[in-house]
Amino acid sequence: MKALVLEEYNRFAFKEVPTPEAGPGEVLIAVKACGICGSDVHGMDGSSGRRQPPIIMGHEAAGIITEVGSDVHGWEAGQRVTFDSTIYCGSCWHCRRGEINLCDNRRVLGVSCDEYRQHGAFAEYVAVPARVLYTLPAGVSFPQAAMVEALSIAVHGIRRIPIVLNDSALVVGAGNIGLLAIQVLKAFGCNPVIAADIDAGKLEWARKLGADLVVNSRDAEVGAEVRKHVARGVDVAVEAVGVAGALGDAVAALRKGGSLALIGNISPSLEFPLQSVVTREISVNGSCASSGEYPVCLELLARGAVDVDTMISAVAPLSEGSAWFERLHRGEPQLMKVVLVP
Repeated sequence: MKALVLEEYNRFAFKEVPTPEAGPGEVLIAVKACGICGSDVHGMDGSSGRRQPPIIMGHEAAGIITEVGSDVHGWEAGQRVTFDSTIYCGSCWHCRRGEINLCDNRRVLGVSCDEYRQHGAFAEYVAVPARVLYTLPAGVSFPQAAMVEALSIAVHGIRRIPIVLNDSALVVGAGNIGLLAIQVLKAFGCNPVIAADIDAGKLEWARKLGADLVVNSRDAEVGAEVRKHVARGVDVAVEAVGVAGALGDAVAALRKGGSLALIGNISPSLEFPLQSVVTREISVNGSCASSGEYPVCLELLARGAVDVDTMISAVAPLSEGSAWFERLHRGEPQLMKVVLVP
């Protein structure tokens, strides 16, 4: 089969590689769409340390089952599916509690780190455990389904915080996850939903996708701007960047007793506004990947409650993947999600 292989940092090869086989408990999927994640871009240049070459990246994908391995029940060739990027064991203490994202034996598709190497879906075929599969609703296209993994991260993070109908909300960071979080908060009944970012272009995307207000944090103090519209501060906030400034903005904009979800994960550590969190009794909730939210996400897409089509800047052949990675790495203006098709 053909695959896009990261052979060394910042260098891809579109080449022939062995086609994987569906082992016991697995299915083989003909990949029909696979999105380029921001973590893949950081993996390409080596900055994350979690895409050690050589590796076939790609974990935001959908396709058609072509082969079913032994011990697989309820699935057959020809079904349209997407699949969780987290390969969980299903038997450890966390998995038995339903905390599959915290699995002690967790692997992520398209990741190669010191502990493991798991080739992903920037290829014509990928083999995955049947337990991570989800059937696509009839009205959801393959490129749309390639957005489910990112959407599930936003949904999981938001489900980590208590939300009451008509709660006010802030999303700091209007990248892909932030734009999805804005839409999910609206779908969950939040009002107003405010977006903050340092990039005016991204804030325009936020407006298009439902943000009631936007704040350019390069030009204004986010907490003060938020309180012009929500006097006490927002009830809930989502931090979707993972840097100290964004965390500080989110905490500063929350009301006393508010709740914060931390989804951003760029920096391994950062300065924490401890006194502000403690004295105002802010609830802080870390959020890792997703944990069973795919059915909810597929329903949101099927009924049009979340618009991912607007976010997809290009659907391009996998053979052109290297060029698209470079454009994303440069931060080309107005380029959001790119989906590659084998």
